[in-house]
Amino acid sequence: MRKFKGIAIALCATTAALLAGCSQKYEPLGKPSPAKQPYPDITATLTETGIPESPDPLVAWRWNDPKSTDDLEVYTVNPVQITTGQPSSFKGMDALVQGKGAISIRGTGELMIDFGQVNAAWLEFDSEDLSGEVEMSISEYQEPSILNTGAQHRIKTLKPVRYGNTYRLELNDELYEGVRFGWIHVTSFVEPWHIDRIRLVCQMKPTNYNGSFHCSDPELTKIWYTGAYGVKLNLLKEFFGAILMERSDRFSWTGDAYASQAAALVAFGNRDFVLTNIHHTAEQDNGILSYSMYWIQSLTDYYYYSGDKVTLIRYIDNARFKLDRAYEHYGAEPRLAFYGWDERLGAGFEDHSCRESQNAYKMLCIDSWLDFAGMMESVGRRELASRYRGYANEKIRELREDPHWYRSLGIHAASDAINAGFTTREEQQAMYDLVFRDRLNRLSYSPFNQYFIIRALAAMGRYDEALETVSDCWGGQLEYGATTFFEVFRPSWNGVLGTNEAPPNNQCGYTSFCHPWGGGVVHWLTEEVLGVKPVRPGFRTFTWMPHPGSGLEQANGRIPTPAGDIVVSYDTRKGRYEIDVPEGTEGSVGIPVIAESITECRLDGQPVTGEMISGDHMLVEGIGKGHHIFEVEYQGMQQPYKGSEMVYPAGNVTEDRVTSGNWGGVYGSDGYALCACREEGDSVTDVRDLPAYVKGIRYAKQLGIQWAGQTKDQRAPASGPGNGIERSAGAVYTQDPRPTFQTMTVDIHMDPGESRQIALYFVDWDDAGRRLAVEMFDLETKRLVAPVQVVRDFTNGKYLLFSYHAPVRFRINHVRGPNATLSGIFFDTVSN
Repeated sequence: MRKFKGIAIALCATTAALLAGCSQKYEPLGKPSPAKQPYPDITATLTETGIPESPDPLVAWRWNDPKSTDDLEVYTVNPVQITTGQPSSFKGMDALVQGKGAISIRGTGELMIDFGQVNAAWLEFDSEDLSGEVEMSISEYQEPSILNTGAQHRIKTLKPVRYGNTYRLELNDELYEGVRFGWIHVTSFVEPWHIDRIRLVCQMKPTNYNGSFHCSDPELTKIWYTGAYGVKLNLLKEFFGAILMERSDRFSWTGDAYASQAAALVAFGNRDFVLTNIHHTAEQDNGILSYSMYWIQSLTDYYYYSGDKVTLIRYIDNARFKLDRAYEHYGAEPRLAFYGWDERLGAGFEDHSCRESQNAYKMLCIDSWLDFAGMMESVGRRELASRYRGYANEKIRELREDPHWYRSLGIHAASDAINAGFTTREEQQAMYDLVFRDRLNRLSYSPFNQYFIIRALAAMGRYDEALETVSDCWGGQLEYGATTFFEVFRPSWNGVLGTNEAPPNNQCGYTSFCHPWGGGVVHWLTEEVLGVKPVRPGFRTFTWMPHPGSGLEQANGRIPTPAGDIVVSYDTRKGRYEIDVPEGTEGSVGIPVIAESITECRLDGQPVTGEMISGDHMLVEGIGKGHHIFEVEYQGMQQPYKGSEMVYPAGNVTEDRVTSGNWGGVYGSDGYALCACREEGDSVTDVRDLPAYVKGIRYAKQLGIQWAGQTKDQRAPASGPGNGIERSAGAVYTQDPRPTFQTMTVDIHMDPGESRQIALYFVDWDDAGRRLAVEMFDLETKRLVAPVQVVRDFTNGKYLLFSYHAPVRFRINHVRGPNATLSGIFFDTVSN
């Protein structure tokens, strides 16, 4: 049993079974709410047993021919667990969960309710005899949620609205929030009363799982269904939403929608709804240049998955405007407002002139010109195909005027170059050695940008490395407790944060635990691991080329197409590959060479031969309508993938809880900076005595405060290395709750070469319950060089000790409390 904030957290049998992915009976949803709801009750029916790897309560429910014009519907889910830190105040929690009784309230305190998965929902409870006062809270994680200004209610705790005997938490005009956990706070008590039912009322766009994915690695199967569920939760009335939590940015972001729509096409086959969102986003790019190109990419995906020639022709002029504008921008080094939250991409809105994001944008432009040229050829517009292929070829020639043009590309720009399809095997190998080989470096802070990295790894034939990266990013989120995928994530969170604990916030604002742009992996698993891709629009021709890597033995799935479902399965141990090809389509099947060679292949019992392609598949073409079985015999043994280590260049980080403000003789023997401890008029400044090897310290996005100008409090940093009595307590701090100001950076311009120790001092001076996270980057490359650290319980002061040999950037991120603070920086020579 794990303790968190005074509340006992113990998994009930049902929750434990779900997390373990084991089989269990699939139970119907909860009873409808007696209160009036904004949408009608669910019209779907339960048609089959559930899928244990899916967090979606509706995964086994089916609507009869759902359309994009359908309104939202509501359903209810019941708690899977209720806990409290005040057991004398609440009796009958287990009975209510089991549907066998009510909770008796006998005093003040709070109930924490776990519904098992994130939902797009609002929280209700029923009581016929409530007395005293209550408040209610919701969150995607195990603490009541607090968000930025701009939200209707940034603090997700409020008194409920009463409807007869039903009490509902109403936090915004649309009601729904991202909710996995809820709280009922009994703030005053008069006499005993009862809670008869607790539920979430969840909204959902009618959508069926027409696609599927299962394999012998349960983590991959769970990743597919978790990604699909996160996308499904963000299907609104007429477009793809961007987020569940109400922090004022729920509208459809054109770029986010690219990955969301790609996932929807393979998971749901809801092509009409994808089309509706393409219409919705056709005239907006959110002021972000790259998002116009992602709209082109979305149109490409939709066209090849639907075969909708009419829509493509309708948007030719719209696409030409975007693509011509990109050609004008290409050579002008545009200041990009955004390309991704990753520090190497400019950290969102912080560095508008980031070279890596500019390079990545150029590669994305080439990719989009080539995609559009291919579509124009398919509809007979050869003059347009020639024009945009000419744009791409012109820029490719310019790149190759430098034979080592790729050396300036980081992981993101290199991925976009490889995905554009023009790089040679030699160029790919060079880029792999430069930026992909390092397991840590090929991880992006953003699951959205991670999608393009795993696509590039697949394009290079590096499927084992891609699957390793999928496990690091999306599997790491599952380890954290995800039932939907996050806006940002680092695997090292799992070493310093508890399951479903409040995450670090940063330059993207308050971190979303349900961000559908993390769903691109669903599309990737279908197209690459399962192996089905359209070649001609509408799957008139397609390829089935499975890529199981070195460890995957079995996979099967269903891919919805306009002609009907393509159903595939394979078992590499048995050498058996099966496919159902719908009428009106034709497939080319690539049998993977998982050992040294294929000695025999039979198609429907008859010997068949094919062309070897890329050295790893035998291609058999012209597979038409019907059920087909390939039986393969292999010679030799498959070589296992040895894997690679996650290496942080800065090594281990240590913590000091003892020294407090008495740093003299312990830290700072080479120099120091005491943050915001000197008042100068209406402002505060540092006191600095920097070593010769530190050329300067630069803060960004911070404010400063002097908590105590003259104090004897030992938590305040001593004014010098003598640890004198008179001290000054100050700090630089983040600008919460201002949107996207939940972080600040500290750049230390340190001479490269010799490794130095840098100690950061934190003190929660006013005992405000602060929690913060610290990231460390190489200042020049912006690569992460140390695992994320979390600082908590630091009222008495705490140091983090880092060592590095070059200029560094520390990013200090708010987690909880009023803001994140930093009070001192100390430099020492590292002893050998």
